[in-house]
Amino acid sequence: MAEREPVIRVSHVSKQYYIGQYTGRHFFRELKKERDHENEIYALDDISFEVYQGETFGIIGRNGAGKSTLLKILCEITAPTAGEIDIYGRIASILEVGTGFSTEMTGRENVYLNGTILGMTKQEIDRKMDQIVEFSEIGEFIDTPVKRYSSGMYTRLAFSVAAHLDNEIMIMDEVMAVGDVGFREKCLQQMKNKADAGRTILYVGHNMNYVRRLCDRCMVLDEGKLLFLGETEDAVQFYLDKIESRAKEEEQREKKRKAPKAAFLGVRRDVRDKERSRLLTDHRIHLDEMWYVDRDSIVFSPGEPAVMTLNWAVLEDYEDLCLRLEVWTAEDEHQADYVLCGIGDGKKGERKSLTLKADIGCFAPGTYKFKHTFFFRNGPDSVINTERVIGLSFTVQQPEGEGEYWDFRKMSHVRLDGIEILGRQD
Repeated sequence: MAEREPVIRVSHVSKQYYIGQYTGRHFFRELKKERDHENEIYALDDISFEVYQGETFGIIGRNGAGKSTLLKILCEITAPTAGEIDIYGRIASILEVGTGFSTEMTGRENVYLNGTILGMTKQEIDRKMDQIVEFSEIGEFIDTPVKRYSSGMYTRLAFSVAAHLDNEIMIMDEVMAVGDVGFREKCLQQMKNKADAGRTILYVGHNMNYVRRLCDRCMVLDEGKLLFLGETEDAVQFYLDKIESRAKEEEQREKKRKAPKAAFLGVRRDVRDKERSRLLTDHRIHLDEMWYVDRDSIVFSPGEPAVMTLNWAVLEDYEDLCLRLEVWTAEDEHQADYVLCGIGDGKKGERKSLTLKADIGCFAPGTYKFKHTFFFRNGPDSVINTERVIGLSFTVQQPEGEGEYWDFRKMSHVRLDGIEILGRQD
């Protein structure tokens, strides 16, 4: 492109916006030149490129990449926050097909109205009226009010006006989405003719087929940054690879989000430093640790009970402590529970322990985890939770033969039976 003169030169252009509600407080902060960086976003971030005379230049990127912001800056609809832009020639922009059309006016009247908005003189429109009408393919309806047009007739007439502009530089945003397939092909050929006649075209589109057929070079924008600038086929491939890469990353994030939370797989667990639920407002005890008694594995044979000891510190005096013991799957599906009351009283500074035996032989083969919630009764219908932690895990082996067990996939959760207190320490 070195032999051609640039007609658009963009140098280190950035566009910054504030996000959130605009208030008087923000207005005065602007006057003081203060900045709240948490509410700032860059729609464009240090963009530089050149477009040459007679070139069809594509701008591609996903929604929110900054494409429309860039076009608005080039058309002087909005100003850049930083950087410089040099443009050599008159610009005609089609940022939205049909802008300025009045539904109460006829098609002919709207041609004059829309043409004037796009920069054409009345004499120029008079001279090109027949060509515009013929190109739009709505000849017999040209003097009918636009409100009686179909959406296809409306967009064909609007594009036809724009397609007959004679400005040196044409900026088009998604204009190839108009009309049916046949009309789009005619629009594509019209734009090629413009380029062959020496017009410079900036084209934004999401249809990579049209981008390939129309553009000489392309740039790829993403989150306001210029990621690629080069030949069209290379740019399109870069863009498609980026989409595929992002889709794979999103798939991995979704898999990670849905993956079961790692269960603690040891026979002894220290929970002194574990973060407690913020919903707890009562803090009379603090569970320290728990362990399986006389075991070196969390794998249980069918019918084998789990014997565990819970150890806690008394932070404030209490009376009549209760425990709710729950069983959950590794995927956080509630399976069973049991409430144990009458555990006893406690004085501040004491240490307590409780050894329990739980019958877990009713569960289907798989890995589960206990949750322990200590609470106090607060009348007949409510309780006050004072401690809640995830406890030890256990794995139930597949029994030999058919075996009989409760399958949570087929039934709702049940009351956990077979809980027995084997010992306490005060």
